[in-house]
Amino acid sequence: MWLRLMYLIFVQLGGWLVLLGRSSASKDVELLVLRHEVAVLRRTNPRPRLDWAARAILAALVRRLPDLLRRHRVVTPGTILRWHRRLVARKWTYPRRTGRPPVDHTIVALIERMARENTSWGYRRIQGELLQLGHRVSASTIRRMLTRLQIPPAPTRDSDTSWRRFLRTQATTMLACDFFTVDCAVTLKRVYVFFALEVATRCVHILGTTTHPDGPWTTQQACNLLIDLDDRADSFRFLIRDRAGQFTASFDAVFASTDIEIIKIPPGCPRANCYAERFVGTVRREVTDRLLIVGERHLRTVLTRYVTHDNTRRPHRARQLMPPRPEHPIPHPSHAHVRPRPILGGLINEYEPRAA
Repeated sequence: MWLRLMYLIFVQLGGWLVLLGRSSASKDVELLVLRHEVAVLRRTNPRPRLDWAARAILAALVRRLPDLLRRHRVVTPGTILRWHRRLVARKWTYPRRTGRPPVDHTIVALIERMARENTSWGYRRIQGELLQLGHRVSASTIRRMLTRLQIPPAPTRDSDTSWRRFLRTQATTMLACDFFTVDCAVTLKRVYVFFALEVATRCVHILGTTTHPDGPWTTQQACNLLIDLDDRADSFRFLIRDRAGQFTASFDAVFASTDIEIIKIPPGCPRANCYAERFVGTVRREVTDRLLIVGERHLRTVLTRYVTHDNTRRPHRARQLMPPRPEHPIPHPSHAHVRPRPILGGLINEYEPRAA
C-alpha cells in the first residue's frame, strides 16, 4: 500500500514538472477541455466512486484552491470531514461489551406462533405458557419480539375473527353423511353405501352397504356411528345431510339424544354438502370406477381397505398433505430405499422406507 502511494506521488510530481515547461495558453486550453469533460461526466454519473488514492490526492490539492472554486469540486469540505471521521472510526475500534445474551431464534419462533394462533393472549399469558415449556422469558422481551415482528398487542390482535378461522372452528364440530351407489358387474344390482365424514379431520366412516336402504336401516347405522365415536361424540354439534327419504324422524332423534343438531341442505343443492360430495368423487375416481364390483360382499371388502388407506396414509390438501389419522410419524429424510406396497391389487400404491 505504501509503495503504491509513493509511486503515485512520484508520477504526480513528474506530471507537474512537465507542466512547468508548457505555456500558459496551452494550460488554459487544457483546463477548458478538462472542465468540459467533467461537466459531461457529471451528467452521466453525478456521484463517481473514488478509491483511496484518488481521495488522498484530491484531499491534498483541494486545500490550494480558492474558496469560490472549492464549492464546485467533486470533493467538498463535508466530504473530507466525512472521510476523516471514517478514518478515526476505523482506528479507534473497541471490542463490543458483553451484555444480555440474544434471544434464541427457536424461542422467537415459538413466541410468534403462540401470538398468531392465540389472538387473545397477552404478554403475560405467553410468558406463562413459555414457562411451562421450560423457557424463562420476560414480558418485556416478548413485547419487544412481537413489536419487531409487527404483531399488535392482544386487544388489537383479537379485534376481529377472520372467515378462515371462523369456518375452521365451526368445522371441528361438524359431521356430514350421505349415500352413493355402486352397480355390481355380475348381478347388476345397485348397492347403496352409507358413510359419515368428520369435517375437521376428513376421517371417513363406512356405516354400511345395502340394496334396499330404508328408515330403520339408516337409523341403526346412526346408532352404530355413535357407538364407534364413543366419547368423541360429545365434541360434535352439527350433522349435515340431504333431504332423502331414508333420513326419517327416528334418524334425527338418535343424534338429538346426544345434542347434535341436524342441518338439512336446500333441495337440489348437493354443493351444500360439499365435504361429503368431495369424498364421493374421490372414491369413484380412485376405486369404484376402476374396478368391477362383483357383489355387495366384494364392495364392502374394497371399501374397507380403501377407507383404511384414506384415513391412515392418503395425503389430504385440507390437512397440509397429512392423512386424517397417520399410523406412524413422518420419518427423517434419508437416502434409504423406498419400497412400494400395493393396495387393492396394485390399484393404489403406498410407499415406505426400506433399509438398504
